[in-house]
Amino acid sequence: MEKLMDAIVKPTMGPGLELRKVPVPEPGPGEVLIKIHKTAICGTDVHIYDWNKWSAERIHPGMTIGHEYVGEICQLGEGVTNWKVGQRVSGEGHITCGKCRACKTGNLQWCEKTNSVGVNRNGAFAEYLCLPTTNLVAISEDLDEDIVSFFDAFGNATHTALMYDLVGENVLITGAGPIGIMAAGIAKYAGARRVVITDLNDYRLGLAKTMGADVAVNTGREDLNEIMKQEGIFEGFDVGLEMSGAAPAFKQLVRSMKVGGNVSLLGLGNGETNFDFNDIINKGLTIKGIYGRKPDNWFKMIGMVQGGFDLHPVITHRYHYTEFEKGFEAMHSGMSGKVVLSWV
Repeated sequence: MEKLMDAIVKPTMGPGLELRKVPVPEPGPGEVLIKIHKTAICGTDVHIYDWNKWSAERIHPGMTIGHEYVGEICQLGEGVTNWKVGQRVSGEGHITCGKCRACKTGNLQWCEKTNSVGVNRNGAFAEYLCLPTTNLVAISEDLDEDIVSFFDAFGNATHTALMYDLVGENVLITGAGPIGIMAAGIAKYAGARRVVITDLNDYRLGLAKTMGADVAVNTGREDLNEIMKQEGIFEGFDVGLEMSGAAPAFKQLVRSMKVGGNVSLLGLGNGETNFDFNDIINKGLTIKGIYGRKPDNWFKMIGMVQGGFDLHPVITHRYHYTEFEKGFEAMHSGMSGKVVLSWV
């Protein structure tokens, strides 16, 4: 008899998700079956729930979603010898070809044949998940599973924030979503002089302060230029991290940078963004597009948490997976950080 499990799936081409019984996957050669313990809701999952343009172009109804998780190996596929049942793991959600130029040069995040967990293949919002061993990350017992559940998002923040040297630098972060909030904490942990974060959401700006941001600016009613003067930032910010994908935020970031400043772009825009190339050229800015995680980001993430970097303030809601609708309601409200779902 076919074994069944609970999973949160995209039922139709429209808004909403559904808890269903689906077959438990069987690990193929080089794969393991993971018993999921905790998952976290990502902004991507919210897009899938809402069925926006991005989702409509990528998601096939009937698929299990979710890509932020932690669990333990419960079954080994054929040929797997270097992992064991009972071992606690998370994993890189971008399954890459391993053969293209990007993969061969250590830039797996740019593989054009990426197969993404919870986007192109069944995801982690389920009792069990199959994953190739090449994507597994061992998780030691001293790491809190609530924190590990959103290491995927923490990896985005780590990749973006640590693209440039931050020691003694003034850092501007535009966008106080959960990843921007984590980036603020990383920047301060890494030795930034002043970390300033901007947004229009006072709740999330408050979370950013809790995570280590020196100043949280609501640009709907506060003047960033005046804040810069108060903080002794007279020549502009050394490093800028754009996390919102909002055109006004990006334009303000560019205007606020020093000559020769460095910018990381993570936030995905919704449509075309018009800006003046002269603002970038005349300042000689270095702008780096960020996507996903590099393999070494996982080691830095684990090292930061084991070294005392506390991510617990980012977690604002915890639910059992059967209450996933409450989790998405919290995400939609804007009055949340990371939302963790328990599967045990």
